[in-house]
Amino acid sequence: MNKLHIVASIAILVAIALLVMSTKDISSYATFEIAERSQQRVKIVGNLDVTKDVSYDPENAPNYFTFNMLDANGISNKVILNEPKPRDFEMSESIVVSGKMEVEGFVADEILLKCPSKYKDEELALKKDS
Repeated sequence: MNKLHIVASIAILVAIALLVMSTKDISSYATFEIAERSQQRVKIVGNLDVTKDVSYDPENAPNYFTFNMLDANGISNKVILNEPKPRDFEMSESIVVSGKMEVEGFVADEILLKCPSKYKDEELALKKDS
C-alpha cells in the first residue's frame, strides 16, 4: 500500500468513529410516561407547572435545581437539574429537558428554554393590521 491509501484509510476510520460518537447524543422526544417505561435518554417538551414550587438554594447547593414540569399530555413530574438555575427561568414559554427517569424524578443533564420573543408585540400588531 502506498502512503495515499494509508492516509485515506485513516481518514475513513476517523470519520466512522466520529459518526458513531455523534449518534450517542441522538434521543427521541417523549412524555414522562414513555421516559419511565423506556428508561432511555429522552427529550421532553413541556411547560413549568406553576402550581408547584421551584426549589433553588444558590448558597448551599448552587448546582441543584428542581421544579415540576407539565409534559405534552399534561402530566406533572419533578425535574432535577444538577446545574445552576437558568436565568429568566420563570419567564420561559416552554422547556425542553434531556435526561433519564430515575427513582427521585426526571434527572435532566441538559435544559433548553424558549423565552418570549421581544418582537411578539410587533408581530401581533402586524397580524392585526393585515
